[in-house]
Amino acid sequence: MQIFNDWYKQFSTLFQNFSQNIQAIIASPLSITTLIGCVILLIILVKVKKINFTPQLIARIGIALALATILKMLRLYHFPQGGSITLGSMVPILLIAFMYGPRVGFLTGFLYGIITLIMDPYILHPVQVLFDYPLPFMALGIAGCFNNKKWLGVTLAVFVRFLCHFISGVAFFGSLAPAGMSPALYSLIINGPMLGIEYIICLVIISILPIERIIHASSLNTMS
Repeated sequence: MQIFNDWYKQFSTLFQNFSQNIQAIIASPLSITTLIGCVILLIILVKVKKINFTPQLIARIGIALALATILKMLRLYHFPQGGSITLGSMVPILLIAFMYGPRVGFLTGFLYGIITLIMDPYILHPVQVLFDYPLPFMALGIAGCFNNKKWLGVTLAVFVRFLCHFISGVAFFGSLAPAGMSPALYSLIINGPMLGIEYIICLVIISILPIERIIHASSLNTMS
């Protein structure tokens, strides 16, 4: 009976402090953002389990990750705080999203985020890692929701990636801002040009590539 009494006391304490804990979370924007980020990550990972993995799909995801990693190494500029301007490293992830839809795009982006973390780590806090690596690259899978409006899909995907880096910049890199500059403005100045240039490069490459023919050819290969 003693163990049940202990459990009862612990649950009673938990429920008594529940409202105070909720108020503490609401009072901290970072806590809310972290909670939302974790929920999004959990939901997407659950959806990823429903993917029908075939040898061909696994091979294409591997090829996309390899190409993205190679393009990641061809940097135009590397920022001291992490992050870089590359020769279209997001394009292979976006192509996978266009070819197979958002679920496969989310998974490929997540894996690419982990690879980026291993290749170019800049770690200050676990939450910062979440918003600088898995979440922003998973966001590229959003492009798969706009298969018929590829420019819109690329724009939204890159914008959501920017939001993830922007939140990380405000929360964890604001102390690096020059005196008198707000963390939000500093994060915008750092992440805005970086993602803006990457966005333009991706649009140019996607405009040049015969994406419809690539998707059609891949569909025929899948059927055969």
